[in-house]
Amino acid sequence: MDTQFTVDQKVVYPSQGVGVVTEIFEKNFKDTTTMYYKIYIEASDMVVMVPVANAENLGIRQIVSKEEAEEALNLLSDDFEPITSDWKLRYQMNLDLLKKGTVKDIATIVRCLYNRSKVKELPILERKLYDSAKKLLEDEIAYALGKSPKEIEAEIHTKLEPPGAAPKIKHSIILDDDEDDDLMDDMSEKSSDSDDSDGDDGDSTSDSSGDDMDAEDDFDDDEGF
Repeated sequence: MDTQFTVDQKVVYPSQGVGVVTEIFEKNFKDTTTMYYKIYIEASDMVVMVPVANAENLGIRQIVSKEEAEEALNLLSDDFEPITSDWKLRYQMNLDLLKKGTVKDIATIVRCLYNRSKVKELPILERKLYDSAKKLLEDEIAYALGKSPKEIEAEIHTKLEPPGAAPKIKHSIILDDDEDDDLMDDMSEKSSDSDDSDGDDGDSTSDSSGDDMDAEDDFDDDEGF
């Protein structure tokens, strides 16, 4: 069976990060032979096994070109439409972009949530989404441009807030005072579970079947970033 990726090739796994294909192997189950990619995700020190036939459906792709990486960086400072004040809609829109996983989608999330944070502190879920998207963007662009993640982090900040530039008042988000109340109530019930997961160490291996994950699955498990 032909494979899109090769051993030692760097790839992007949407919502997980930049990884490297360490092995391509066959696995037998109930008289059926399936070919898998074994991908190591450095950011989370995690190994995932992905069926070759399902890799495209999961959005797994190669690292973008230098030109595409530069375009994503420039997008961070582009003008954009005002952001909805409905946090549930806003969060779901950005989560959908993260699952699509193109470098421009990830840059759009970073731009959206950074500008929102200048108006009001991000609630827990959106802050985790922002941190994850920013890390994904830094890692991929660093690989694409041959720079360190720290260098790219500085470039991202400069694009989001150029020195001496006036604040983007026209993009301010109109928020209701109580728009995040339900979110914070929900998260307070889950805080103890999240704290327990922070102490996990060591490698972890998962078998990606391609099932969609809901918002809580994506962002309550710290090991996934």
